[in-house]
Amino acid sequence: MAKFSVSRRIAVAIFVYTVCFSVSLVYALPYDDITKTVDKYELPNLPYGYGELEPYVDEATLRVHHLGHHAGYASKLNAALTKWRTEADVDPVASKSILEILQHLDQIPATHKGPIRNFGGGYVNHNIYWSVMSSNPRNLTRLPEGELLQLINTHFGNYTTFKSTFTTQANALFGSGYVWLNVKLDSAGNEALLMSSSVNQDSPISDGLYPILVIDVWEHAYYLKHQNKRANHVESWWKVVDWNRVQGLRSWWKKALEESKREEL
Repeated sequence: MAKFSVSRRIAVAIFVYTVCFSVSLVYALPYDDITKTVDKYELPNLPYGYGELEPYVDEATLRVHHLGHHAGYASKLNAALTKWRTEADVDPVASKSILEILQHLDQIPATHKGPIRNFGGGYVNHNIYWSVMSSNPRNLTRLPEGELLQLINTHFGNYTTFKSTFTTQANALFGSGYVWLNVKLDSAGNEALLMSSSVNQDSPISDGLYPILVIDVWEHAYYLKHQNKRANHVESWWKVVDWNRVQGLRSWWKKALEESKREEL
């Protein structure tokens, strides 16, 4: 009986650890890192395995995109921040998080603005991009629900019109960049949804917007699978959009803004 009791306790402990670890993986999403004030930004873990977005996003592309391109932006961002922060007359903005830095891009000295915009934007944009996708092994048609669907209906007429417009913008964007769905707040704090596009690594965060959905249409996001066929990439991407995570990001922005206001008091 004693042996059974010990074994049972061990089994329960392993189960509890596994559940807690799984929960941490679910809720530790890449965008959480952008509010941190650190000397060095790390490449975030993906919230899924490299092969888990198959067949819509292939494993080979995802590996190169994350471990090559995103890692490169993180490394170059860190180098740019170190250079800026070690100057004799350090700017107080330089000591803030990369989120706050991008929100105050116009305050960055001209000599540092380009690298911070490009590498900081590249780091943050990818953190958000990874966070709004998840595996879809049963090829389900996933749709927004609740308040988020109501907002989409209010600002775009219906979900079908929204998806069509977003797809058109993604396919039409010239060169490299992103298409976004953002929350925009008026002076009273009321939410509106705004669709936007950005070139290179520019971020809507620098325009006072709060992005909740994004597609990366740089060729490195799809070229190993789709070559130059961007439209195929866009069509496949809709299958891995996780609307629960989009809503989660919307809620995260609300919390981040509330905390920012408290810090200002």
